[in-house]
Amino acid sequence: MKIKDLKVLLGVLVFFSPFYFFSSVLEFYKLFNSEHGIIMSFIKFAVLATFGELVGLRIKTGNYYRQGFGLVPRALVWGVLGISIYAAFAIFSQGVPFFLENAGLSGAVESMRQEPTLKRFFVSFSISALLNLFFAPVFMVFHKITDTHIEMHQGKLSSIYTPIKFVEILKNLDWKVQWNFVFMKTIPFFWIPVHSITFLLPPDVRILIAALLGIVLGIILAFAALSDEKSKIGK
Repeated sequence: MKIKDLKVLLGVLVFFSPFYFFSSVLEFYKLFNSEHGIIMSFIKFAVLATFGELVGLRIKTGNYYRQGFGLVPRALVWGVLGISIYAAFAIFSQGVPFFLENAGLSGAVESMRQEPTLKRFFVSFSISALLNLFFAPVFMVFHKITDTHIEMHQGKLSSIYTPIKFVEILKNLDWKVQWNFVFMKTIPFFWIPVHSITFLLPPDVRILIAALLGIVLGIILAFAALSDEKSKIGK
C-alpha cells in the first residue's frame, strides 16, 4: 500500500467518523434520510459510487485521478442514476411480493414485514432476480453510454448539457465484454446474491448498501475495462 492509498483511507475514515463519534450527526442523517429519500439517494450515489470509480481508476492506471476523468459530470450522472435505483428498489420490492402472492405463494407480502424466514429469503431472492434481470441490464448499458460520452468530451462540464450520441456509442461498445462479463458474470454471480441479502434489510438501509456497493461496481468495471483492453490487444 502506497502513501496515496493511506491518504485516501485516512480521508474515508475522517469522512465517516462524525457518524460514529457524534450521535447528533447520525440522528440528523436518519431523519433527513427518512424524510428526503430521493435527495439522499442522489447524494449517496454521487459520493459513494463516484468514489468507487476513483478506486477503479486506481486499479486501471495506478492513480486515483487523471486529466479528463470528469469528476463532477460523473458525480452528477451517478446522482441521477441513484434516483433511478431508488425508484427501482421501491417498485420491485413492493411489486414482486404482490406478484408472487397472485402467483400462489400465500403470505409473500406479509413475509417481508416479518423476521427472516425461508419464505422471506425466497421473496427477497425473487425481488433481486427480477430487478437484476429486467432493470440492471438497461441501467448498466446506460451507465456505460454516459461514461463513454463524458470521456468523449474529456471530462468537461459541457458533457452534461451536450446531446449524447446514443447510436454512435452503442455501435462502438464492446458487446462481447458487456455480455460475457458484465451481464453473464456479474449479474448472476454477484448482483443477484448481494441484492438478495440487501432486500432482507430494513428499507431505509437498502439504498445506503446499494450506494456502498457502487464502490464494488467501480472495481468490477475496472476489471471489465482491463478485460476490454486485453481483448483489443489480442485482435
